[in-house]
Amino acid sequence: MSSELMEPPTQPHYLADRQSTDPPLLAEIVLDRPMNQPYTYIVPEALASAIEVGKRVEVPFGRGDKRETGYVIRVLRDHPIREVKSIERVVDNEALLTESLLKITRWMADYYVCGWGQVLQAVLPAGVRSQAGIKKNVHVESIPESELPNPLPELTKKQRNIVDLLRSECRDYEIKEFARIASCGVPMLQNLIKLGMIHRTLKEAEKVDYDFGEEAVAPKAIVMNPDQEKVWARIRENLTAGGFKAMLLHGVTGSGKTEIYLQAIQHVLDSGKEVIVLVPEISLTPQTIQRFRGRCGNVAVMHSHLTDSERGAHWRKIAGGGVQVVVGARSAVFAPTRQLGMIIIDEEHESSFKQESTPRYHARDVAVMRAKLENVPILLGSATPALESWNNAQRGNYELLSLPNRVMDLPMPKVKIIDLRHEPKSKGKHFAISPTLEEAMRKALTAGGQVMLFLNRRGFSTHIHCPGCGYVANCQHCDLALTFHQQRSTLLCHYCGYEQAPLNECPSCKQPSVRYQGLGTEKLQAEIEEKFPSKVVQRMDSDTMTRPGSHQVVLDAFREGGIHILIGTQMIAKGLDFPNVTLVGVINADASLHLPDFRAAERTFQLLAQVAGRSGRGDKGGSVLIQTYTPEHPSIRLATQHDFIQFASLELKHRLEHSYPPYFRLARIVIRSLKQDSAEKHATQLSLAFKRVLENPQVRQPGSKFRILGPAEAPIFKLNDQYRYHFQIQSDSSQYLHQVLHHALALVKPTSGVEVQIDIDPQSML
Repeated sequence: MSSELMEPPTQPHYLADRQSTDPPLLAEIVLDRPMNQPYTYIVPEALASAIEVGKRVEVPFGRGDKRETGYVIRVLRDHPIREVKSIERVVDNEALLTESLLKITRWMADYYVCGWGQVLQAVLPAGVRSQAGIKKNVHVESIPESELPNPLPELTKKQRNIVDLLRSECRDYEIKEFARIASCGVPMLQNLIKLGMIHRTLKEAEKVDYDFGEEAVAPKAIVMNPDQEKVWARIRENLTAGGFKAMLLHGVTGSGKTEIYLQAIQHVLDSGKEVIVLVPEISLTPQTIQRFRGRCGNVAVMHSHLTDSERGAHWRKIAGGGVQVVVGARSAVFAPTRQLGMIIIDEEHESSFKQESTPRYHARDVAVMRAKLENVPILLGSATPALESWNNAQRGNYELLSLPNRVMDLPMPKVKIIDLRHEPKSKGKHFAISPTLEEAMRKALTAGGQVMLFLNRRGFSTHIHCPGCGYVANCQHCDLALTFHQQRSTLLCHYCGYEQAPLNECPSCKQPSVRYQGLGTEKLQAEIEEKFPSKVVQRMDSDTMTRPGSHQVVLDAFREGGIHILIGTQMIAKGLDFPNVTLVGVINADASLHLPDFRAAERTFQLLAQVAGRSGRGDKGGSVLIQTYTPEHPSIRLATQHDFIQFASLELKHRLEHSYPPYFRLARIVIRSLKQDSAEKHATQLSLAFKRVLENPQVRQPGSKFRILGPAEAPIFKLNDQYRYHFQIQSDSSQYLHQVLHHALALVKPTSGVEVQIDIDPQSML
């Protein structure tokens, strides 16, 4: 289905009595469709008492009156301007959406150019929509004497005692619970229900009483250093003053940002309000969660490993006011808190806060807007802030707070570059680590330290080719090379999941000369185990961390010293604090540097700075070795100096020269289809539509800058069997960019089989 906003189709209208003088009760409904306006339906009298804003309803839609589920966004009494259809059923007993959630989702629909119903469908967890985890228990209660059967049935002494006991309690009981209290069996109570002597009701309850961490033991409070005290004093002033305030906390790795978060949370809780804390990936920050649960009362943790029942239970408990702190990944920004007092975003620069399916929102930006709409402060923290956030701080839109030093006066780790252009090859059959890095690892391990090795490529060999004829093993569905996973003995596409058996000979020239080349974490692990046979080596990537709790098991073992060398992708580059790590090695610093994406340099700097920050957090100190073929690149050179400010200055200058964010707003449009000619044709038509709109004097904004690149083949042209063309749109005015988008998209409707994806503020250009 296209993400383009569509005009509602023509529909038959009925059930409105135009002759009536009393206006009927109407409800405005939005559906899970890419449409830019709600539909009006009549509320039948039988449903009038049940209808409410925030509930779901079933309605007939379209010429065929297909039953669809929609969300009530407004209820009013008015005469419709045309005949309308009638609501068939109210789905929910209670409203699922608060007023604040309706406001933020309305903004999201406008800003991210999608349907309001699509946003609401994405905001509500599937476990909430399906009421997963809820069971209906039978309850019994007494019947007023005036309503008892006449004449009364004959009862045994035991039955009369049960009826009298229930009346004396003046409350209802779950039937099994009351059977225990009355020392009788459930069948006896069911018989009294049939006789009309007690009343039976059904009440919803959670199937499982999930642990929300209420009984965690609070650790001793940490004494803050002068830098932390200064930052906390300013945050406390803003919290006391109340109202919306955006603050950016720039603190080097190990500077104690988490303690600042905890102080702020406690202050908000003391005022009787609630806090939302966003983290990049909840399962990767167990230490942070333990500290939250130890000091912040009832904490609900929302992450990707929860079942639908668990998500539903968390949502309902938050909505019921049973949770003070909500900690989670990007979707936690929609937590239905009753009295929100503050939002905190840790590692705010992380690209994982961006949703890559409709609605393509960025949780950081949604959080800032939610804080503004609810008039509460928001704190964004990072050692390497996103350049958009840094620019906001430089312009005064955010208040900049700084933690320039590590806690306990620990020094930043010493960073050394290993220039692979001049480094001799390692001995053995693998060559991932240089002799310099190998020697440093041996010294660190001999001294009792631990080692972390970072490589942001999983698998064993990243490409397979034939040197004889040039054949490359590519995915059958994508324009991407297959990766060899030795442990699974398969060639795998990391985008669509296609698999095939490993090759022993070239499919093209039939020669047994196929070479498996490139380096992934699996091959790195094989090399490390070969060179350090007496050490315990563990790998952390999406191939090994598949079971719930697997991250926690590995990190606990590493913390306790049961693992000497930890190998991992970017999941080990953030949020981890291990004082005994004295050496961090970056195997290939250039892996993300040369991608066709204007954020490549920024991401490289952030990854290197973050992974370097895992070293030297204890009394033993630490060092970092970075292997690279481009040591002179500013992203690498300045990361070794821990100099974010200088990097930001250089990169922002480059962004301004090329009209990129944060100085220009950016949108990306991807047209895709299983048929290449269909995708190309629609891309061409859309290009002409943009030209017409920009030539329209009623749309054109004098003084505003606007640039369209494309249509062109996307860097990954074929993905999941679909051919992709894309546009890149830049403007110095967000309003102008959205205006042009809406007008151009309205001129060209995609044909069957063609999908248009709109991405505002894209994080990936591939």
